[in-house]
Amino acid sequence: MLKVSDRIAAMELSPTLAMSQKSREMKAQGIDVINLSVGEPDFDTPDHIKKAAQKAIDDNYSHYSPVPGFLELRQAVVNKLKRENGLDYTVDQIVVSNGAKQSIVNAMMSIVNKGDEVIIPSPFWVSYSEIVKLAEGKCVFIPASIDQDFKITPEQLEKAITPKTKAFLFSSPSNPTGSLYSKEELRALADVFVKHPDIVVLSDEIYEHINYVGTHESMAQFADMKDRVVVINGVSKGYAMTGWRIGYIAAPLWIAKACGKLQGQMTSGASSIAQMASVSALDGDQSSVVSMRKAFKKRRDLALTQLKEVPGFEIREPKGAFYLFPQVNQIFGKSNGNITINTATDLSLYLLESANVATVTGEAFGAPECLRLSYATSEEQMAEAIRRIKSAIEKLK
Repeated sequence: MLKVSDRIAAMELSPTLAMSQKSREMKAQGIDVINLSVGEPDFDTPDHIKKAAQKAIDDNYSHYSPVPGFLELRQAVVNKLKRENGLDYTVDQIVVSNGAKQSIVNAMMSIVNKGDEVIIPSPFWVSYSEIVKLAEGKCVFIPASIDQDFKITPEQLEKAITPKTKAFLFSSPSNPTGSLYSKEELRALADVFVKHPDIVVLSDEIYEHINYVGTHESMAQFADMKDRVVVINGVSKGYAMTGWRIGYIAAPLWIAKACGKLQGQMTSGASSIAQMASVSALDGDQSSVVSMRKAFKKRRDLALTQLKEVPGFEIREPKGAFYLFPQVNQIFGKSNGNITINTATDLSLYLLESANVATVTGEAFGAPECLRLSYATSEEQMAEAIRRIKSAIEKLK
């Protein structure tokens, strides 16, 4: 009997992409769906970046690029890390990939062997667990509750480490919670890792520029950790360039070389045009980054005020990214007479069918009592979505 491989059969479909697809299908049928499941800025790519891409076409950047990326872009990444983060890297430590997701896959596949354990704080981005599966590793989840602001403690980390622990994978600012780790909190976690020198930290910093509290903090800033940290970033979120598919890592040289070796056999170099546009994004005018962050913060504040009026929603103020992650278990067990809400998945489907609002169940992120809502949409759309949510929830008794 012909069938797919075991590794593909074991993988889950991305719930975020599935919900976005379902909402698009409903819209195509003429249904007025407001999509709060999407994980991308709703802004257009800034003009100076688009002009750089047009120039790259005119300058005939139409051939294969070097596997780790054009030297111009890798140097722009080095300059960015020094200028914004105080981190020193060489161009040989930078690998440019087809989006930050490929960067994570490259790093995971390069360091994890079958049976190795990868610690992941929960809630987590939906693809983390599937990427570990693909590498034949074993996920070890550390739950962080809403009372902890969805952040783990050093004590929890220490308890999760075993002789089989190979890597630690996390994001700050976080998708899905919007939480971020302070310098002091990262230092406390680093103190645990110092006692376990064989663990590699994969630090997903793709939401770095959507930070409402000030300076972004990276685990790589600590001298006793830098040679064990893989910084993962890209241009998708901060520069509204999701479709351009450019991500990168800054890593110890041995990991960077391994990622380049893997990528050379998988996809080779990323799009030449998108790379040259990304040079302009990193080296050019940053005012669009600031204006988008201000717009997101305004939306966050408005949405927080409105969501606090929804019965059964417990919510904390996110410090970064563009997601709200309310705890909704107070609604479990309630019914409108036809449908009983027993899980966050039930609630997400109920809101889609009854309120025409697309959200993502927290079960997808390892938080079965929560729901993720993206505020990467207009203030008017967000307000209308929350009005619909409130009305639908009030019908549950």
